[in-house]
Parts: sequence; structure tokens; C-alpha cells
Amino acid sequence: MTATVLFVPGLRDHVEDHWQTHAARAFPGSVTVEPLTTDRLSRSARVAAVDAALQAIAGEVVIVAHSAGCLMVAHWAKAPTRQVKAALLVTPADVEHPLPQGYPALEDLGANGWIPIPRTRLPFPANVVASRNDPLARFDRIEGLASAWGAVLHDAGPVGHLNPAGGYGPWPDGHGLIEQLRQ
Repeated sequence: MTATVLFVPGLRDHVEDHWQTHAARAFPGSVTVEPLTTDRLSRSARVAAVDAALQAIAGEVVIVAHSAGCLMVAHWAKAPTRQVKAALLVTPADVEHPLPQGYPALEDLGANGWIPIPRTRLPFPANVVASRNDPLARFDRIEGLASAWGAVLHDAGPVGHLNPAGGYGPWPDGHGLIEQLRQ
């Protein structure tokens, strides 16, 4: 039996043409963390939603997170409530530096518990996908996070933030990375 895939979106939650949305359709039985209707910027509420989704899945789980979803997973992993087979953490956002216009301000992120980003080794194998031209994080910063998390770094090249704004709806390379972790 292969592991269930749990998709953890970033702060913008479900986006119809996002690679995660396409991937969720491609992996039958996958689960996506439901968007919050209140306290949308609360890190603790987001981590609780990740935990609730994990608790509802029977059997092995592979987490596939994007952007701030990667940070939710890192915060959750400080006190995990169940075992996780592996994680794919794609283009983590660097919330310790100002984000581009249209994203939450540094002060708001700090007030809602996002700072500092956890830098403790993850209790499960992980791959971190980093972009060479991500507007939400410099490559060297994500390289440092991957090292601190004990994760394998995957250099995806110049793929922006790997979202629709960066030209990514479907992301076939992501399917292969997910499948490797599931088996």
C-alpha cells in the first residue's frame, strides 16, 4: 500500500491552477488541508489544521507542502503527534525577510507567530525544492533551512515561486518527486 499524500498549501490556500491542485487530482485518495475561515494568519491555527488533517488519515502519510505550508510543517514537526513517512517541501517562503507587495507584512507575520522559522532537524526524511529566482526567498536562505531541517536540497533552477504567477499550473517534475517519496 502506498502512502496517502497530504497537501499543505501556503497562506493563499487553494488556488485552482496551482500545481498542488493539479497534483491532488493526480493522486487518488490524497487529502488537502482545508482553508481556515477565521484566524487566517495565525500560525498556531494553521499548524492545528495540519495536525487535524494528519490525525484523520489512516496509514502512512507523505506531506507535500508549498510556501508557508512548509513552515507550518516545520512548526508542527517540533512536537509531532504521529509518524510521517516523508515530506516534500516546495519553495518555502522566507518570512524572516519582507515579502513582496500583496503578501503579509513582516510585522503581521511576527505578531502571528511565524517568526522565527524553526531550524530543528525534522523527524522524518524530507526533500526541499528551492528556486534560483524565488521572489519570496533567496536560494541561499532555503539552502540553509534545508540543511538545518536535515533535508535533501533539490535545485529546481529558475522557477520563480513555483506558482501560477511563476508560470506553473501543472508541475510534472513534482509528480515524480511525490511518487518517489510514496513508494
